[in-house]
Amino acid sequence: MTLQRQIYFWLASFALFAGFVYLFSPILLPFVAGMALAYLLDPVADRLERLGLPRLGATILILVLFVICFVLILLLLLPILGNQLAAFLKALPGLVNSLQQLMTEALGSRVFELIGIGGADIKANVGGLLGEGAGWVAGLLKSVWDGGQALLSLVSLFVVTPVVAFYLLLDWDHMVERIDSWLPRQHRETVRTLARQMDGAVAGFVRGQVSVCFILGAFYAVGLAMTGLNFGLLIGIGAGLVSFIPYVGATLGLVVSLGVALVQFWPDWPMIAAVLAIFVTGQFLEGNVLQPKLVGSNIGLHPVWLMFALFAFGYMFGFVGMLIAVPASAMIGVLIRFALSQYMTSSLYYGSAGRGADIDGGEGRDG
Repeated sequence: MTLQRQIYFWLASFALFAGFVYLFSPILLPFVAGMALAYLLDPVADRLERLGLPRLGATILILVLFVICFVLILLLLLPILGNQLAAFLKALPGLVNSLQQLMTEALGSRVFELIGIGGADIKANVGGLLGEGAGWVAGLLKSVWDGGQALLSLVSLFVVTPVVAFYLLLDWDHMVERIDSWLPRQHRETVRTLARQMDGAVAGFVRGQVSVCFILGAFYAVGLAMTGLNFGLLIGIGAGLVSFIPYVGATLGLVVSLGVALVQFWPDWPMIAAVLAIFVTGQFLEGNVLQPKLVGSNIGLHPVWLMFALFAFGYMFGFVGMLIAVPASAMIGVLIRFALSQYMTSSLYYGSAGRGADIDGGEGRDG
């Protein structure tokens, strides 16, 4: 009966939390962003504390430096990326038509006729894909806007988030101690173990993957810009930022950059090969250097599970859901593995005969 009450308690707590996020998702964006920022910067504050700096001084120093770097990045990159994005969207129909002509010339119109695809069909299909893509982008932008529209203005997002991050970062250790004091005494060690595993999974992925995304974005952007590829800075940074979804960022960046390179450099194969080599090198660095060093291999987040979590949380809670999808999926993964480990040692798994009888029976069958 006690176990049943505990299950009901945790299910009710989860339902209340999900309902709270769903109900207040229009105004949660700056608070979730501030919490994420405090979580990311807490190890830096702890290290400064160990060096002798007071917690208040460490918090102020970290946030001031972060805000300065963030503002500088916005001032330096945002105008360039905005201009490149507008130019890219304007040139996209022409790029698609040029790429189609190159494919027709390279493969021959006879190939398309043999498979029953005509030029009009290709244009119609491409037009449909572009329409769907534009609709998806418009929906995503609308979701982002809706996530902050309930605030007084977009500027308030940049005001509220640092304030929330400041107070959370300042009191982070005290909040952890207070929550620890609320744990039920009977299951305190179990909950602590699960919390450490969740923190390891979230920290290993979020903190590490943020570093990987920035490094890859800078690498792709600089590499593509050095080749002289049109929109290289935009494509490189975009591919790096989307790299938090395994294989998706590099694949999208490679497809878009190769399409632009074919139109721009054809028939200069060395330049096209250089664009390809940039993404091959980036994937090698990510898989053999960045991921093992910064993320680790024991985070327990399968790429398919991660993509499902992003779609599911984004569908349910909008842009705020996409922000909490990764840590929530990591925590759920830890709980699922814990539940499976409990099940694998329970009578539900071994049956009434017990574990010893199952092992003996297995050895007898092998013999």
